[in-house]
Amino acid sequence: MQLNGLLQKGIGGFYYVEAADAVYECRARGVFRKRRQTPLVGDAVRITLGEAGRENTIDEILPRKNFLRRPPLANLEQLIIVASSCEPSPNLFLLDKLTAIAVSKQIAPVMVFTKTDLCNADALTGIYRQAGIPAFSVSCKTGDGVEAFRPILAGKLSAFTGNSGVGKSSLLNCLDASLCLPTGEISDKLGRGRHTTRQSEIFHLAGGLVADTPGFSSLDLEKSEVLRKEELPFCFPEFLPYLGQCRFSSCTHTRDRGCAILRAVEKGEINRQRHESYVALYEAAKALKEWELDGRGR
Repeated sequence: MQLNGLLQKGIGGFYYVEAADAVYECRARGVFRKRRQTPLVGDAVRITLGEAGRENTIDEILPRKNFLRRPPLANLEQLIIVASSCEPSPNLFLLDKLTAIAVSKQIAPVMVFTKTDLCNADALTGIYRQAGIPAFSVSCKTGDGVEAFRPILAGKLSAFTGNSGVGKSSLLNCLDASLCLPTGEISDKLGRGRHTTRQSEIFHLAGGLVADTPGFSSLDLEKSEVLRKEELPFCFPEFLPYLGQCRFSSCTHTRDRGCAILRAVEKGEINRQRHESYVALYEAAKALKEWELDGRGR
């Protein structure tokens, strides 16, 4: 019997696939090794249920919408980027880079600024809302803003990222009090044991699916994903209405004469800080060597 399902977890050569309201332990067929393919958490797969004591097998990995290298995840729909409004203060260049990486992977970025009981985050959320990126401010201490954020998870596969100390675990606790996370590790409190805490896994939360990716920080994305200079303008959603309107088709949107994006910055239609992040990312992308593009490219 064959079923289509979602790969929830892989550990020690075994894969756990949710299909037809059940979870099946499977092995991947040898053909994947020959093709140098590895099933990833988040993959839509076709499995065969073994009969008469035989193993269940993963027979096919259905086409992926996207994938990340670190952590290894497929078909992610949203990247929830968590940053504190203060203590520590947010690094806006880093946040802009993460949103650009997400867009380049066809993953919708969502910004969440925490600790609003200590600092007002209206200016921060305003930057990203102006760019067309959903942005929320929450206090995990008072609960303010959590219910406004909850619906964004419904019906989607999301992953949370952010540096330590910004309140990722606290936010997840607010969304589901049964998690009771005293530390940054989701897996320990979901009863999966310490041997699984380095493995990605999908669980149900707030009407959607969330990838538990222990240790997933912004550094993982920065090191494993590359932004190419030719695709970079398309990774800033607020640039899209102005692309194709510059005086020169070769415009880099950094300091070129007749640039429609620079005009929009001067008019306040595009946030100046976001454009400065774009320029810094463009200069970094321009300096990449071919071997770096080959090593980390798609």
